Amino acid sequence: MGLFLITECTQRKTAARLALAGVAALLFLSGCSVGPKYQRASVDTPPAYKELNGWKVAEPQDTSLRGNWWEIFGDPQLNTMEEQVSVSNQNIAAAAASFLVARAMVKEARSQLFPTVTVAPGITYASPSANSRGGVSSATTGAVTTTTTSTTTAAGAFADYSLPFDASYQVDLWGKIRSQVKANIYAAQASAADLQNVRLTAQAELAVDYFELRAQDSQKQLLDQTVAAYQNSLDLNRALYETGIASDENVAQAETQLDTARAQDTNLGILRDQYEHAIAVLMGKPPASFSIAAAPLNANPPAIPIGLPSLLLERRPDVAAGERSMAQANAQIGVARAAYFPSLTLSASAGLESASLANLFTWPSRFFSIGPQLSETIFDGGLRRATMQQYRAAYEETIANYRQDVLTAFQQVEDNLASLRVLSQEVQEEDTAVTAAQRNLSIATDRYRLGIDPYLNVITAQTALFTNQQTAVTLKMEQMTSAVQLIEALGGGWDASQLPSSASMVAKP
Repeated sequence: MGLFLITECTQRKTAARLALAGVAALLFLSGCSVGPKYQRASVDTPPAYKELNGWKVAEPQDTSLRGNWWEIFGDPQLNTMEEQVSVSNQNIAAAAASFLVARAMVKEARSQLFPTVTVAPGITYASPSANSRGGVSSATTGAVTTTTTSTTTAAGAFADYSLPFDASYQVDLWGKIRSQVKANIYAAQASAADLQNVRLTAQAELAVDYFELRAQDSQKQLLDQTVAAYQNSLDLNRALYETGIASDENVAQAETQLDTARAQDTNLGILRDQYEHAIAVLMGKPPASFSIAAAPLNANPPAIPIGLPSLLLERRPDVAAGERSMAQANAQIGVARAAYFPSLTLSASAGLESASLANLFTWPSRFFSIGPQLSETIFDGGLRRATMQQYRAAYEETIANYRQDVLTAFQQVEDNLASLRVLSQEVQEEDTAVTAAQRNLSIATDRYRLGIDPYLNVITAQTALFTNQQTAVTLKMEQMTSAVQLIEALGGGWDASQLPSSASMVAKP
């Protein structure tokens, strides 16, 4: 009997060693990966921007934007509001939460690289049927079935105590899990770029709304001055009418002109309030608790560092997000390709089992089992082939989207460069037109006072001056908003090196 027990023990050890040797050999193969190597898709990049030809931009020595890009405008109130956007804007908060979701999914995928260990302690009380075999019970734990003989009570009931530990591990032979981890890392990096793009969009939108609000203040100042000038003209016509020099028709014309200007002056309040409300929402504040004091637009477009078109691929967050999505789609191809190869799962069970709680932690109560399991799909009705086609097509789609994002980025930079170039010339021409209109009005007023020309000439000159002054304010506003949009098109001082690294994705927060 003793010899039999020694032989049985030796056989178990030999079997366990063989199983472990086989596992070690299979683990050696786990470094294989069947996924395609990722390479960024090529794009046509021009050597320089076309709209810079013939237009000298006063560029700083630095070729890129730095830090808080809005500080380049030198407006303290704008600086204060922009700083609150990143803190309180709800769209940014939602994008930040989306990034945290993507980062958590990286850790979820990475957890599959490690074994899963479970414990399931249990106590079973049983009372067998009187017609069954008394005192004999069968218990199954993990992958091992054991039969124990328990001493029954007078009523035939017995107890079984167990403390099993189960472990399972899927060996990543063909890199399926590693490809999925990479895909999730790239997706999280794309989400981080999306977050920055949302932040940049909100910051640029606030700056545009701010300069448009200031333009409304300038228009208000202009209309206030125009209303005062029209009031002086009306007073003049009334005085001339009372002395018999002018007709009642001139007085009526002056009254009509004044009332029209007053209505326009009042109407400006609608758009200004809407801009103020929009700024409040961008800052995460209710419009009722926010206001901006009136001040005319006196700023000029700053010198903006342009850089080379090739740098745009690294500085635009939306382009960076598209590139990371392309890398993610490439990694998914590796996940799909690994399905063609067999999968290996290692499982082990060990624990204690006894019919007596007092004997549960004794050596004879132990049990264990260990062994690998290899599985391979023989027939799936074309599922794996269709999945491969799906991920390859998705990868080609991301390539096309990435190239389109790059083209759109180049277009937006060129559009705003052209806008600033044309507006720079147009503002100078409009300033000349305003000066000429002021001179024309002065001449027309003097000739009317002398009785040479009718009052209609004065009205025409006043209208021409007011129209040119309004246009000058509008052009100044368009210059400032185009400068903001150019900065946004250039990426707002961000670059792809700020994307979170793979190591940071799996680090504890």
